[in-house]
Amino acid sequence: MKPSSRTPRTPRTALAAVTLTLAVLATACGSGSDPASTEGKADGKPVTLTFWTWTSGAKEATEEFNRTHKDIQIKFSQIPGGPDGYSKISNAIKAGNAPDVTTIEYQALPEFVSQGDLQDLSDLAGDTVRNEFPESVQNLVNLGGKSWAVPFDIAPQILYYRKDLYEKYGVEVPRTWDEFRSAAEKIKKAEPKARIASFGTDAMMLAALSWQAGAKWFSTEDDAWKVNINDATSQKVAEYWEGMRQGGLVFDYAPYSEEETKSRLDGTTTSILGASWSAGGFSVNMPTLKGKWAAAPMPNWGTDASGSYGGSSYAVPKGGKNAEAAVEFIKWLTTEPDSMVARIKSQTSPSSTLPANPAMEKVASEAFDTSSYFGGQDLYALAHDQVATIPTGWVWGPVQSSVKIKIEEVESKEGPPQGSRCGPGGSGVHDQGPWSEARGVR
Repeated sequence: MKPSSRTPRTPRTALAAVTLTLAVLATACGSGSDPASTEGKADGKPVTLTFWTWTSGAKEATEEFNRTHKDIQIKFSQIPGGPDGYSKISNAIKAGNAPDVTTIEYQALPEFVSQGDLQDLSDLAGDTVRNEFPESVQNLVNLGGKSWAVPFDIAPQILYYRKDLYEKYGVEVPRTWDEFRSAAEKIKKAEPKARIASFGTDAMMLAALSWQAGAKWFSTEDDAWKVNINDATSQKVAEYWEGMRQGGLVFDYAPYSEEETKSRLDGTTTSILGASWSAGGFSVNMPTLKGKWAAAPMPNWGTDASGSYGGSSYAVPKGGKNAEAAVEFIKWLTTEPDSMVARIKSQTSPSSTLPANPAMEKVASEAFDTSSYFGGQDLYALAHDQVATIPTGWVWGPVQSSVKIKIEEVESKEGPPQGSRCGPGGSGVHDQGPWSEARGVR
């Protein structure tokens, strides 16, 4: 695909002061908070639970649990990630055949809670959340004073780059976004078919980059949700990437597309905007490039900072028959070293996730083999250092899926949402449509 040729335009310098306020239902956090079921079998047979996820290495972790546990057995099902996976989970909950345990990313958790689709795990897992995870991570799963899930991983942004191509084109690893643009210009000049990276239609990447820059898309005020995607910080980020596209300095391949993968393999894409979890797929998807990739902190705006690009938790959907057994499995997944070792040692889908549990981070670091593919670089030490730079105060709201859909709808047509598209009468993410209903969680 050729570099983006969208029609250039001048972003507004004065942004529309539009902020959408969502009323918070007093019962929003209680709609799905019936006492967690502890129903089990009294015939001496193992309790069988269903587990749905898309995460790397989860199948191997489940097999290890089944091998070492007699009283509980897990039936594993691989489901798609993203909107398709969440639709599958939501539909199963509505139909009364939800899985007993499932993965919910942090940005999706408030919406599932607000719809009453999850069981309140405060009694069964509240102490685990409180004692095993940093407060910043606790805040991602504790909503309305209740624990709705158990954290699994955190996902600081990481820049992956081709060491050999950077050297070939005389490019230093960029530390700031200004340096990134200069490097992009240098690469394009040296090899007209090559680009520094691809920036496709990816609302979560745009969110992570805005977070890194200090934006806060959601907040609460006077017991109401407020959406502030149109702030100056977010506009700065959107304008930067629109400029990169208009200047033909990045590709705009669809994320995870065949085009994107081919460009990485043939060397026309020289860097990847990723996260800690991205590293696990390199050896599987690009085995012939062993030793040629390295990782660095994401470029920033002048102050060390990383956004969070992903991150997930384990929850018990509404309708599960044995939350006690489900939580036992969840605790094993998030706090037991054997779980992390099995996950990372997967040969078909190795994981490089950074555990949210500090004790598990050391286990993961020791288990993940970087000596061959990444030339011995300690990726976990790098990711660990980036966590400390993630700006505080970011909150995911109860309508993030609607935000994601609208952003990607606009971006696929016109580029990163900004200016007139986000203001009154524009096509941007402040349209009130799906957000006009009063629903949410505090």
